[in-house]
Amino acid sequence: MESPQHQQQQGPKKRGRKPKPKDEKEQQQQSAGKTKEGKKSQQPSVDEKYTQWKSLVPVLYDWLANHNLVWPSLSCRWGPQLEQAAYKNRQRLYLSEQASYFPLRDVPNTLVIANCEVVKPRVAAAEHISQFNEEARSPFVKKYKTLIHPGEVLIWDVEAQPNRHAVLGATHSRPDLILTGHQDNAEFALAMCPTEPYVISGGKDKLVVLWSIQDHISGGSIIKQNKPGEGNDKAADGPSVGPRGTFCGHEDTVEDVAFSPSSEQEFCSVGDDSCLILWDARVGSSPAVKVEKAHDADLHCVDWNRHDDNLILTGSADNTVRLFDRRNLASNGVGSPIYKFEGHKAAVLCVQWSPDKSSVFGSSAEDGLLNIWDTDKVGKKVDRPSKSPGTPAGLFFQHAGHRDKIVDFHWNASDPWTIVSVSDDCDTTGGGGTLQIWRMSDLIYRPEEEVLAELEKFKSHVISCAGKP
Repeated sequence: MESPQHQQQQGPKKRGRKPKPKDEKEQQQQSAGKTKEGKKSQQPSVDEKYTQWKSLVPVLYDWLANHNLVWPSLSCRWGPQLEQAAYKNRQRLYLSEQASYFPLRDVPNTLVIANCEVVKPRVAAAEHISQFNEEARSPFVKKYKTLIHPGEVLIWDVEAQPNRHAVLGATHSRPDLILTGHQDNAEFALAMCPTEPYVISGGKDKLVVLWSIQDHISGGSIIKQNKPGEGNDKAADGPSVGPRGTFCGHEDTVEDVAFSPSSEQEFCSVGDDSCLILWDARVGSSPAVKVEKAHDADLHCVDWNRHDDNLILTGSADNTVRLFDRRNLASNGVGSPIYKFEGHKAAVLCVQWSPDKSSVFGSSAEDGLLNIWDTDKVGKKVDRPSKSPGTPAGLFFQHAGHRDKIVDFHWNASDPWTIVSVSDDCDTTGGGGTLQIWRMSDLIYRPEEEVLAELEKFKSHVISCAGKP
């Protein structure tokens, strides 16, 4: 059973964005456009920065695919690998389509299941990967099936679900299971346990809710058949299951949740109350550990390191990513991170550890950048300065192929160092979004001595070829 992360149709709300009064916005724009001397700064435009990035694609990337989206997508997830071939693999890809971003168009939100052809490393020609049309769909991404998503926390068997067409007046797809228990919208925070059929979710009701899909499979007493208008989602009709536990501790919307990699009973959550909370379902519904001030603003995202369960990442509207050790989370009630990563110029929307290397993680933000970091390249003290001016410590790659906020990304566990990312382009183009699948050149992340040896070998090869008649 496959159940990718999804959002629901609740109008044009954007994650992590709280509109500021017009006067305050104008003051910020005016101050941002001046240097300390009062002169206007010569900052490159979005299009200029994008053109510069595109010219460097053949140098920086092993492979890249660009796919134009008609509707904004607020989530993307890799699915199982379906087929392996000589030069590429076929893999499932899940996307949400947020058509209700434009409520006047009255088009339903959808969950899109696509089949993606992932080109293998060192196969794509450098001169080809930068030759793409930003307004076109990629030949590497083929839509396989569409589900019309009625909202809330739902489980889908995508292989059994019929394909639907997202047109005006279309009826919703019928979910295979409805997870009830929230008292208000549960828009962003959702995670599935990697080892057991457990699901956690957070919502506007300030709650974290835990379910076991096994309760449905085993036919427990908490299952019932919903009729239209019942349950936590009035649009959904189907079997439902109640929660294993409801956890109270946040004082504002819960924005993200994550399971511990070592226990299905332990998980963490972050919210707009600036809190990071660790939970243990075995000891009750109250926080096991609560960090009252993990950041200086709303928290948008959290991820737990699958290689070292002491390490937790958080991202915030204060533009930073913070690394916490669960053994020493706070000092005097205030978050005490191992390190603060300061490389974004806007709110951080997503953080995620790499499945390939325990010290590597990515972060994406409203500044349109997806930064790749290595914690092994920084010191352990929060106040340690960067080694080189202008480059934050730990930052070793920056994906700048999106021209608007990157709302989600996902490392590919089946294809090392391959990432899918999506941006909501409504602020720059007036609609739609961009999906990109990319893999940086391995010359960037491999050990320096290996790279130098390979380059020397290539240099010798070129010289020998040049000397032949």
